[in-house]
Amino acid sequence: QVQLVESGGGLVQPGGSLRLSCAASGFTLDSNAIAWFRQTPGKEREGVSCISGSEGSIYYPDSVKGRFTISRDNVKNTVYLQMNSLKPEDTGVYLCNGHPVPISSWGRGTQVTVSA
Repeated sequence: QVQLVESGGGLVQPGGSLRLSCAASGFTLDSNAIAWFRQTPGKEREGVSCISGSEGSIYYPDSVKGRFTISRDNVKNTVYLQMNSLKPEDTGVYLCNGHPVPISSWGRGTQVTVSA
């Protein structure tokens, strides 16, 4: 069964850091482009980073460039999102999936709350 499970969220003060994990099962991550998305109430799901399959090309929108780093561990079959210098506007539920085509059904994600 193809599955992606997100973890690592939490409550952090502005300027703090978190590392999110996206663990895959049922398929190998290194053959697929994987993206992290942020979902906030009343807004469309927003892509915050993407790493391609074989080439490992990486994309960030301007809103997170220089603060977020996406990486992949092929042995652990896991994609990570290191988030530094967090801002209140980074608050949301973070989900991972294939991009541009989802690989699996959307999971529950992991909640990130940036607040003093």
